[in-house]
Amino acid sequence: MDTQKRMIIWFSAALVVAIAGIGAYQVATGPKAELPRKDGTMSLPLDETDWTKGSKTPKMTFTEYSDFQCPACGSYYPMLEEMFALYKDKISFTYRHFPLPQHKNAVPAAYASEAAGAQGKFWEMTDMLFKNQDDWSESVSAQITFEGYAQKLGLDMAKYKADVKSDAVKSKVARDLQSGKLSQVNQTPTFFINGKKSDSPRSAEELKALIEYAITHP
Repeated sequence: MDTQKRMIIWFSAALVVAIAGIGAYQVATGPKAELPRKDGTMSLPLDETDWTKGSKTPKMTFTEYSDFQCPACGSYYPMLEEMFALYKDKISFTYRHFPLPQHKNAVPAAYASEAAGAQGKFWEMTDMLFKNQDDWSESVSAQITFEGYAQKLGLDMAKYKADVKSDAVKSKVARDLQSGKLSQVNQTPTFFINGKKSDSPRSAEELKALIEYAITHP
């Protein structure tokens, strides 16, 4: 093989290696998927798209990742409502969706609440879903039940039915779920106080103590 041919082969091989190297560098330095938080903080800060009620200038923020079909969430609901009534001038309360895969009606319930929320009735639908949890949890026609709740709330049913199936509603529930996973949420309910994961209180007294401490130690 003459010198010219050897040079061509060497140059071609070097070019292939260089291109491969550039590709490897791009893969290594390209955008990375967000990793789960390990410090007990929420991966997604609260914003205007969240369902939040209470004080506009809260001394503490209370966030719940919840599943409408979860029995434990249903048990906590009256306690949380009592807590909110007592501290609504001092705290804010935010609900985020975390439907568990073993609960077949959890996602449809989340969609129903979001569709009601599009007409200003998120909290009213949340109230109906939790208070009547036993009526629809194992139902094969839960969506019809949810439509009945929507009618009782006086919603525009054509809009409700369209919103339940909309990409916007599905994206919102998916966003909450993903943020929960990245925040190391693995059960419901899971609570965050001022953006930090909190132990679940075992009683109304423990819940009150947690809130009082958070308010006085911001």
